[in-house]
Amino acid sequence: MQKDEKSAKVLNSKYLMKEPWCTLREDEIQLANGVIIPKYYVLEYPNWVNVLAITKDKKFLMIRQYRHGTQTVNYELCGGCVDPTDASPLEAAQRELLEETGYGNGKWTFNLKLSANPSTTNNWTYNFIAEDVEPIGTQHLDGGEDISVHLLSMDEVLELLKQNEIIQSVHACAFWKYFATHSSLADSSAFKEK
Repeated sequence: MQKDEKSAKVLNSKYLMKEPWCTLREDEIQLANGVIIPKYYVLEYPNWVNVLAITKDKKFLMIRQYRHGTQTVNYELCGGCVDPTDASPLEAAQRELLEETGYGNGKWTFNLKLSANPSTTNNWTYNFIAEDVEPIGTQHLDGGEDISVHLLSMDEVLELLKQNEIIQSVHACAFWKYFATHSSLADSSAFKEK
């Protein structure tokens, strides 16, 4: 922390709900300036991972699935929760890519770590870049998943971003950082106004 940053002190904490996909905690906190907030709500989640996967022929591997919160079918990166059996976020990301798409192998690098909402959620999302992935198996979806796999060009992905068609914020952030840090990609026609 920097010297001018301030944190809060937790005075009391209790769980209001503990379900597999919804754990809600109520904290009483005291800010550094002395103000007490008697009810501050935090959603607890396991850490998440997602993968910006690129095939050997430079296609971006994306999935589409229904999301009930927004009642939409969206383009997304593959990803999921870091399970207790995963040795690391990287291992979780590799497992999720294989389970959701049947793709694997390749060269893996860390891209970014961020919070979907640091105000009300306690977990982190880890994004990895997987280059030169290839089909090595078949999908092994969970009972509640209905996922289709898509291979898109860089220009198609950039157009989806420009048209606000990748609405999952941590996925959009991963793409924007990837494109911002690979400056040669900025010459793409998708970056230019039409």
